[in-house]
Order: sequence, then C-alpha cells, then structure tokens
Amino acid sequence: MYKLTSRLLLYGDLGEDSILLRLSRIFEDWERGTCERPALVRRVYDQVKRLLDLATRYGFDANLWHDYLTFVLMTNENSFSLTCERAGASEGSVNGFARADFAVFKALFDFDFGPIERDLGIDCFTVLTHYRAIPKRAQLYYREVSAAVRALSAAIAAATDADEMFDLVTAYYKDHGAGMFGLNRAFRVRETADGVEFAAINNVDAVTLSDLIGYESQKAELRANTEAFISGRGCNNMLLYGDAGTGKSTSVKALLNEYAGRGLRMIELYKHQFHLLGEVIARVKRRNYPFMIFIDDLSFEEDEVEYKFLKAVIEGGVETRPANVLICATSNRRHLVREMWDDRRDMEHDGDVHRSDTMEEKLSLAARFGCAVNFSTPNRQLYHDIVKGIAGRYGDLGIDEERLLYLANRWELRHGGVSGRTAQQFINYISGQYKDTE
Repeated sequence: MYKLTSRLLLYGDLGEDSILLRLSRIFEDWERGTCERPALVRRVYDQVKRLLDLATRYGFDANLWHDYLTFVLMTNENSFSLTCERAGASEGSVNGFARADFAVFKALFDFDFGPIERDLGIDCFTVLTHYRAIPKRAQLYYREVSAAVRALSAAIAAATDADEMFDLVTAYYKDHGAGMFGLNRAFRVRETADGVEFAAINNVDAVTLSDLIGYESQKAELRANTEAFISGRGCNNMLLYGDAGTGKSTSVKALLNEYAGRGLRMIELYKHQFHLLGEVIARVKRRNYPFMIFIDDLSFEEDEVEYKFLKAVIEGGVETRPANVLICATSNRRHLVREMWDDRRDMEHDGDVHRSDTMEEKLSLAARFGCAVNFSTPNRQLYHDIVKGIAGRYGDLGIDEERLLYLANRWELRHGGVSGRTAQQFINYISGQYKDTE
C-alpha cells in the first residue's frame, strides 16, 4: 500500500494524520518487519476505529473501504479538482497526472488485505469491505452526503480502468464541486491557527417557504432576490427585520433548502466572528457556488463598534463584494444599531432638524442591505391561520377547532403574544397533551 500512496501527486497532500497514510505506514512497517505484531495489530485497530467513526458520521455502508477512498476523492481540494469544479475536465498536461493518481486509487479499491490479515490473525478489513450497518432509526448524518458518496463509490468499483474512473470523478466535480462544499449545504466557521475552517452543519431544518403561513409578499421578495443571486444577475444584500418569532430565521433556512439543489451554500457567522468575514469571503470568492453568509439576530449596543468593520466589508471597502457572495442578516431592529434620543440633538436652522453625524453613522449600516424585508407581528386572524396550519401537520390532535383556537388565545397571553413561534410552541404543547390520550 505504501508503494501505491507514494506515487500520488495531485492527491498526495492528504495530511499526515489521514487514515490512508497511517495505514500505508503500517503496511510499510509490516512488510519490512520493523514493528512487533501486537503493536501492528493495535495500530491497525486504531485506524479501523477511525474509519468506523467516519462511516457512522456520513452513513457509509456495504464496503466502507471503497466509501472512504471515494470520500477522499470527493473532498480533496487540489488544482485539478478545483479546475474541474469551475470548467470541467479539459485537455491539458495535468490530466496525465490525474489519470496516474486515479490508477493508484483504482489499485487501492482492489487492494488485497488477505496477506496481512492472515499474518496478524485479524479479519477487520474483511468486515469493513462486507459491512452491514445498524438500521438507521435516528440518522446522525446528512442523507444526501451518504447517498452521493455511496453512489460514486459503487460506480468507481464497477469501473474497468483509470480512464473510466477519470470520467466519473471529473463529472462529479463539474456537477457537484470539490471538497466539503460539494457534499454539504450549510457551514459554521471556526478560527484555527492556520486561518478559518468550515465545519459542516448536517441538521438543517427541512423547512420550505410554503411551510411559513402568511407573509406572501415578503416570501416573494426573498425568492426574487435569491433567484437573481444564484442566476448571476444583479441582487442586493438582504436584511430580514421585525418582531421576534415571526419567521425571519425560518425564511432564511427555507431559502437554503429550496435553492441548495441549484448550488446555494450557506455560511453562518456569529457577531464575535466579524473579524473573520474578510478571510471567509477570500476563501469562497473563486468557488463555483453562490454563497449566502447568514448573520442571525444582528444588532449592536451603544458601546459596540463591530458594526463599523461589518459595514466596510459589506460595502465601502477597496475590494467589492464578489458576485458569488451575498450577506443575509436577521434582526429585531430595523437600523441594527441601538439609537438614542441624544443622537438626534443637532443644530436647528430655518425650522429644519438636521440629524447628527452620530445617527447617520449608525443608520448607514442598515442602508447597505438593499433588500430590506419587514416581518411584523401577525394579526389575530393570521395567528389563528398559523395555529390551524401547524396543527394540520400533526394529524388528528383529538381536539376540535373552536377549542383549539380558544386555548391558543390563552396560550399567547402567557407566552409572549401572537407570533409564528408562539403558535408552534402552543402546538408542541397541545400535541403532547391531547394526541396520545385518546
């Protein structure tokens, strides 16, 4: 195995801690007799456990070794895979290097683990290549990731040679992209010693805009701006503002679910991470995806000055916002920065009140969101419609509509007033109290 991995060029930078390279070193020590058998067995088991953990995380099944190698190919970002992501496979000298690497991977796909298993008295590799996963009741992984890996893995296993494998993998890069962006739709940002790192979010709520009852004009405006964005047309940064619990964050997640199939990716950023925004944009601006950077519950207090940095990055700095990046924020405040009455004190001339520079500075952040959509508290009728709509998704709750709405009115008086969030919390309560008591 170590003789094969040493021939990798484009895919050679797998990381010293990768399962593949660790196994290669184990095989090298085994063949050369430089390590005692008990220590070799322990080292093998350590890597097998890591592979099992990876399989559990991503839902691999049947042949975990094939799925792992496929996962390596899908997630490796190198000059070849990133070029294929943007333009597909084209004629060039680099293709020869890629075909040589794919020949190595094809040999690894067909690798015979029998000799080392017989010599060390183990059978773990046989188990990995004929694996039956535990029935998945509560799946802890993103199903589409699992399906994509297993589908490509099966196709590569059936490929007759490296040329056929080349066609399969490059087609995947072109259609889905390379790296974790090709496998996942939503990410958080982590700051590391080497810069920013993107961590996949696999449990995005499966909500769509049609699930949000009411707010039709707001949904239409969000759809139109997002359609323009992912189509490469002119669009604006989006600010969803208004009362708490009215569906602002839900609408953003719904946009991701509806447009992920057309390439939309979302990166969630927290306020304390604004200093990373420039680096995040630099990392994604040349990728073949539209990226929505999502900032939830955005607001600033009087003594917080991070909004000045955010303002410059969004619009106003030397570098313009890339066409494939859009900022989307939600806030309970229309103007994002807390505004004091003292900010409006200024000289008065000819009866006109001139707002102070302080207030203009604060309002200028919100002005950088060209698509500002208001989500206001629903009226009583809409609140009732939301309650009935959510209740309908739960099936028969064992309660008639009149009593349902009566209880919903009582609930909102004690739980923050009428809103979509209040309605959902009420139905959660009712479903636990009534549905299973018939």
